[in-house]
Amino acid sequence: MPSVVVVGGQWGDEGKGKIVDRLTDRVQVVVRYQGGPNAGHTIVVGGKRFALHHLPSGILRPGVLSIVGNGVVVDPASLLEEIRELRDSGIPVADNLRISDRAHVILPEHRILDAESEVSKGEGKIGTTRRGIGPAYEAKVARLGLRMGDLLSPDLLRDKLEAFRAARYLPLRRSAEGKETGAVLEDCLAYGEALEPYIADTVDLLHQRIERGDSLLFEGAQGTLLDLDHGSYPFVTSSNSTAGGACTGSGVGPARITGVLGVFKAYASRVGAGPFPTEQVGEVGNLIRERGREYGTTTGRPRRCGWFDAVLARYAVRVNSMESAALTLCDVLDAFDDLPVAVAYEYRGGRIGTPPSDPETFSRCQPIYEVLPGWKKPIGEIKRFEELPRECRGYVDRLEELAGCEIALVSVGPERERTLHRAGTRLDRWLPPRNPTQPAHLESGGGNRP
Repeated sequence: MPSVVVVGGQWGDEGKGKIVDRLTDRVQVVVRYQGGPNAGHTIVVGGKRFALHHLPSGILRPGVLSIVGNGVVVDPASLLEEIRELRDSGIPVADNLRISDRAHVILPEHRILDAESEVSKGEGKIGTTRRGIGPAYEAKVARLGLRMGDLLSPDLLRDKLEAFRAARYLPLRRSAEGKETGAVLEDCLAYGEALEPYIADTVDLLHQRIERGDSLLFEGAQGTLLDLDHGSYPFVTSSNSTAGGACTGSGVGPARITGVLGVFKAYASRVGAGPFPTEQVGEVGNLIRERGREYGTTTGRPRRCGWFDAVLARYAVRVNSMESAALTLCDVLDAFDDLPVAVAYEYRGGRIGTPPSDPETFSRCQPIYEVLPGWKKPIGEIKRFEELPRECRGYVDRLEELAGCEIALVSVGPERERTLHRAGTRLDRWLPPRNPTQPAHLESGGGNRP
């Protein structure tokens, strides 16, 4: 049965959560495969807004199994708070959530190290969320990490905790909040007791589901341009947020992947430092930000905003093997007469069509724009793609040509039903038809407002 990866094509916040939620009535399992609580999906339930940081968007669909894979780093206290909020809202979690016993744990020390590292960089800081994600992945690579399965074993947990603290590479010799090893051990064991019903060998579980014919949706966090290897290094996250990370972060091999669905905003945004060729500083950027509510779900920081960059879109299509995509937040562009799209860069008098790997070169690139006409009318109430203004359909068609990837879904508002489906796309061939009998009582949005 199909296994489809949903991956962001830009710098994150593309609206992946909404798109995953929109597709969960076609699958039986949703898998989050990388990142940590630095990701954020804004979920609206019965008029109440939640910000989920660990849990896959599939948690909103009754009957869909949600899995936090081995590639994710988990803050147990934060995860338990997310679970509690869902329970309090009447959303069942006990039977449809499983967390990999191989997923690594974020400790209080990781958060302190994250903050201290950012402060020490001064103006050269990366712009992390200071949630401890980077140091947790560093400990994982240094073979000093604690895993979720360790929380269920007191003796093993104590040994690993002491080894982590004694490591020479760590500049921090004390625990957060002045706690001794015994106190932190007690906290971790309490987390383990609370999370034990959810902790499982998810690799085995996923393969059981595949063998019985279930369809899977893999949900990435962040975006292609924040990938540790393929993003705008060093202004990147600490994991592989491209589609390849779905395999290493879940234990499902590449031969099982049916297709990759990219998600792009109709414009561009970025949180934190790093190159951003199409960034608009001033009236245009502010208007995009306010219309799109471009403020970080995790940090609340205002996002940098600008025009769509087809150079980066083509790059994302290549490194992810995207054959289909969703375009979100199209209604944000209702206010503009003209819509510039970067089709190449100018650098030192020459024209280049791919993003440079060197951040200094990348930061000096100037976009070469093709200007497309805007539609200057609201599209939020439109129900069918064919009913969109001619200019809007032309914008979508041109982005398809420039990116080299079909656009199967077009989002014109934050609600689930405001996602227009284009029939006859690869997405329809990858996933079975929608099930009209599946409960759909929740509204959701990925990022802040796709």
